[in-house]
Amino acid sequence: MSHNIAFVFPGQGSQAVGMLNDMLGDHKDIVTAFCQEASGVLGYDIAKLITQNPEQNLNKTEYSQPALLTVGVISWHIWQQECTVQPKFLAGHSLGEYTALVCAQALSFAEAVKLVAKRGELMQQAVAPGEGAMAAILGLTLEQVHELCESVGSVQAANINAPGQIVISGKAIAVEQAIEQAKNLGAKRAIMLPISVPSHCKLMQPAADKFADFLAAVNWQKPLIPVIHNYDVKTHNSASSICEALQRQLYSPVRWVETIEYLVQQGIDEIIESAPGKVLTGLNKRIAPTLNLGSVLC
Repeated sequence: MSHNIAFVFPGQGSQAVGMLNDMLGDHKDIVTAFCQEASGVLGYDIAKLITQNPEQNLNKTEYSQPALLTVGVISWHIWQQECTVQPKFLAGHSLGEYTALVCAQALSFAEAVKLVAKRGELMQQAVAPGEGAMAAILGLTLEQVHELCESVGSVQAANINAPGQIVISGKAIAVEQAIEQAKNLGAKRAIMLPISVPSHCKLMQPAADKFADFLAAVNWQKPLIPVIHNYDVKTHNSASSICEALQRQLYSPVRWVETIEYLVQQGIDEIIESAPGKVLTGLNKRIAPTLNLGSVLC
């Protein structure tokens, strides 16, 4: 294992019923402790949500965010128990940025659970059901996607995930128009995503404004491991700059391509992806094919 490691945490879309199952064998104590703490904060049984998905809640933003945070933090603690190498950087995709900040000890797990539950709730409330949408555009350049969004209006590039893989977000009617135009421009695929909230676009500005007070109430500490933020592809140490980056992240694009390129520039040659899933590993391979890539639960 290399000593120039970064550790990354996935965001919404990586959740799956039973995503804790692989961790229960040798690490039941870690799983139980974090699930109990999260359940105490949330007022519902998060282990039951993850393993049984009552009322199909796991895909709803306000539930999937605390669930993914919990699984990511458990995954990190299992990895820490088994590996002595400390990563040089942490990063997370959207919601994963909060998991990274917990693991860097910038805020407590309990505070983060409360914060991301509120984040999910405010995002869900910001746009009426059916009014917003997100779509994946495959096979167009970022420049083409920007021009497309500008010509349609009310839609923008939201997740710049990998070369030729960009997610757009905005008003549902505009996203539908953008899908048609993308196909006309020669996109390999342009498909609506099954997501209840149009994240990382201007429609999230009202949620971000309300969220500012909740961010400011957190007892922030200087991260013990640098965390690269989605909003500006920079690390932040002060409470005010962390809060600003997280607030702006809600309505600004996730700059994942630049994040991985930055890690490579810093001499990182291995990236480990936290559970659940391997979504980021697939993206990272396309961004920087020479990287060694792994996940906590291979």
